Amino acid sequence: MTSTDYWWVALGLGLVVAVVAVVLLQIFLLQVKRIERGAEQIWQAGKQVASNTSATWLLAETSQRLDLLIDEAGRHEALLRPSAASTGDTR
Repeated sequence: MTSTDYWWVALGLGLVVAVVAVVLLQIFLLQVKRIERGAEQIWQAGKQVASNTSATWLLAETSQRLDLLIDEAGRHEALLRPSAASTGDTR
């Protein structure tokens, strides 16, 4: 083999290495884009969870007020229900 032949072999191998490098970089780029899409979806879901749970600290007070409302409704029912003695009902 002559020195020119070695140069052609070296250039051919360089071209193969360059093509392989481009293919690997493209695969890497596609994976990075896929990861970015997944991260964006996670970010959006996290923001939705945060907005849906931003008022959970009010649940204890809401529960206490609901208990008071139920007690008040029970008193109203007792006042509005006719007594058994006045209607002759012996249930």
